[in-house]
Amino acid sequence: MNGEVIIPLFLFLIVIFFIGIWSNRKMVNSKSFLSDYFLGSRELGGLVLAMTMVATYGSASSFLGGPGAAYSIGLGWVLLAMTQIATGYFVLLILGKKFAIVTRRFKAVTLIDFLKERYQSTPVVLLSALSIVVFLFAAMAAQWVGGAYLIQSLTGITYTSALFIFTISVLIYVVIGGFRAVAVTDTIQGIVMVFGTLILLIGVIIAGGGLPNIFTDLMTENPNLVTPYGQDGQLTGLYVSSFWILVGVGVVGLPQVAVRAMSYRDAKSMHKALMIGTVVVGFIMLNMHLIGVFARPILPGIEVADQVIPLIALDVLPGWLAGIVLAAPLAAMMSTVDSLLLLVSSSIVKDVYINYIKPEASSNHVKKISMGFTALIGTIAFMLAIKPPELLIYLNLFAFGGLEAAFIWPVVLGLYWEYANKFGAIASMLTGIGAYIGIHFYNEAYGDMFGVHTVTVPVFISLLSFVLFSLLFKQKAYEFPTQMIKKV
Repeated sequence: MNGEVIIPLFLFLIVIFFIGIWSNRKMVNSKSFLSDYFLGSRELGGLVLAMTMVATYGSASSFLGGPGAAYSIGLGWVLLAMTQIATGYFVLLILGKKFAIVTRRFKAVTLIDFLKERYQSTPVVLLSALSIVVFLFAAMAAQWVGGAYLIQSLTGITYTSALFIFTISVLIYVVIGGFRAVAVTDTIQGIVMVFGTLILLIGVIIAGGGLPNIFTDLMTENPNLVTPYGQDGQLTGLYVSSFWILVGVGVVGLPQVAVRAMSYRDAKSMHKALMIGTVVVGFIMLNMHLIGVFARPILPGIEVADQVIPLIALDVLPGWLAGIVLAAPLAAMMSTVDSLLLLVSSSIVKDVYINYIKPEASSNHVKKISMGFTALIGTIAFMLAIKPPELLIYLNLFAFGGLEAAFIWPVVLGLYWEYANKFGAIASMLTGIGAYIGIHFYNEAYGDMFGVHTVTVPVFISLLSFVLFSLLFKQKAYEFPTQMIKKV
């Protein structure tokens, strides 16, 4: 165990813990526990909004799984990953002001609150909650696995022990601090990510003897490593193009990202977040994935590709600096986990328990139930992560695709099409999820259908289902979002 590496990470965790305590004290005087715990009372400024979106979107997939895939596949995966640059901009552009105004009028605390008020349908609420619980457990498991890999690489302890340490660290500050703690720590973590990735990239280039030398080594090993097509030619132009549906267009439907568009303070904050978020996402994604490829000649033959980032950091940087730099992937995983925990917890507590089981629950009861469910969900995710997958990026992307197939059209068309109704929403969610799961298992057995990413076909099927069933059972919205905005 390297003390120089562990001390910076330990200090980082202490800071996070005290932020959780501070946030808990802020909630004591809150007028609405639910709004504060799950949305931070809608007080996010531009920098905090940008960083919380970046930190939530940047995860174990971006900091361990993505570089691991780049290490295995080559520069083609870097090109594919860069389709994510416009993600934050695209989400706030599509949802932005309209979504914030409508959710405030609906007094929505969660994405499902918006869907419940927009479609006036219990099946829509229950389908939404089930989708979030099922797919986000897969996403959370990926973050738990990544956190355990990182701690295991640094300390040399067993995987299960590392997993336990990561779980306890996250649960302490999320359970007691809620969304406000998440947003503030996301800002700190986002800053750590920016500087950490830059320092590590410079260290890797120096260790590799400079860029010309690194590219020569990659070409010598396999010329395909420096082409857009991947080591074995697995990245076709059609597949890379369709990938943008998963990490670009479809991200609008991710509940953990969409909820950020509900939580900013004013239009100025949103516009500031658009610019900061786009630059930061591009900077981090490019650096991390390049590090994955450039590490290949320096540390050939890594057995678990997901461990390339901690291993290369320990190899090319002094211990104390490696500890600071490795706070970046740890920050990314913690910031994603905290958001997913609150999202699943809010889906169960706010959208199911309070709406349909105990609507008369007191504020104190809601507080206890919210914190209790958050802790329980974290414990279940811990158990699911005990046996990790081969490449955790695919577990994370599976969850992304399922959520997008379920939510993209109920959210977007619910905002922009007055004839969007509950029949269209239910049909869209059922066909989207069904097609996604079916095609996923088909692709696992026989290869990518039509040569495109799994999410591509389900997104189009769910769109057709939404439009068809909405028109078959034509029902104009009782109060369309545009009408609501005009009243403000």
